[in-house]
Amino acid sequence: MSPIHPNILDAIGRTPLVALHRLAPSNGSRILLKVEAGNPTGSMKDRMALAMIEAAEASGRLQPGGFVVEYTGGSTGVSLALICAVKGYPLRIVTSDAFAREKLDHMRILGAELQVVRSEGGGMTERLTREMVEAAGRIAEQPGSFWTDQLNNTDQLAAYETLATEIWEQTGGAVDAFVQSVGTAASFRGTAEALRRRDGPIRLVAVEPAESPVLSGGNPGAHRIDGIGAGFVVPLWRKDLADDIERVSTEEATAMCGRLAREEGLFAGTSTGANVVAALRLAERLEPGATLVTVMCDTGIKYLSKL
Repeated sequence: MSPIHPNILDAIGRTPLVALHRLAPSNGSRILLKVEAGNPTGSMKDRMALAMIEAAEASGRLQPGGFVVEYTGGSTGVSLALICAVKGYPLRIVTSDAFAREKLDHMRILGAELQVVRSEGGGMTERLTREMVEAAGRIAEQPGSFWTDQLNNTDQLAAYETLATEIWEQTGGAVDAFVQSVGTAASFRGTAEALRRRDGPIRLVAVEPAESPVLSGGNPGAHRIDGIGAGFVVPLWRKDLADDIERVSTEEATAMCGRLAREEGLFAGTSTGANVVAALRLAERLEPGATLVTVMCDTGIKYLSKL
């Protein structure tokens, strides 16, 4: 049994690694899913939110009595709302009606103040991302603010180095490939950089929406995979880390969410669906018996109104 945690923040991380069995590749490879839904808000973003806030506290950028600002599609905002509630910081979030209503409600319940930017027909686009960033920047001009600025903040990379360490230890170092969808690129980059420092070749595969394949040289477009595909090449992206970039459509990602729930008992969001689609494709290209790790980014409970 685990010891008593001093508060809920101590329960972040150390999530299980689960093998897919009914969705297993036909060539005998195995796909392992890092179940980040086991974090307190049901999302891997708990890790990075805590890392950004604690780094800001340590450096003096976030002072007692100050407040936190961020733009977010939801999961980062929910995680920041949790951290700020425990630590006593007011939180002001810029978000949009393009994202799952459950996430916006969750942020409000945890005490965040929301500014909702209207989307074009509910789709995620480059224009929407930039409007949210600009709105957050205006709020951050106010005295006492600290803008976590997730598109540019490298403090969060340490959280994903920890994720990589957990994966390495849980597999006993038997990792042939790592697959992860790209939003801000922090989770792919931080985990990939840490895994690449380990012994042996590990294939690193990034995932992006097929409707907006900017990382692989395509044109931006609207899609409905929450949390990924900003519509432009994000600042934290490192092209040299990715051995491949897989394009997965909203339709494919959503369909895989249904299969994960019905066939594996794993209820996840669309970014997870995209991850598993890409991992299954990759498994067929690798040698039989390979071990691939990907991420269950969050729980599908956050997306009931969209799935």
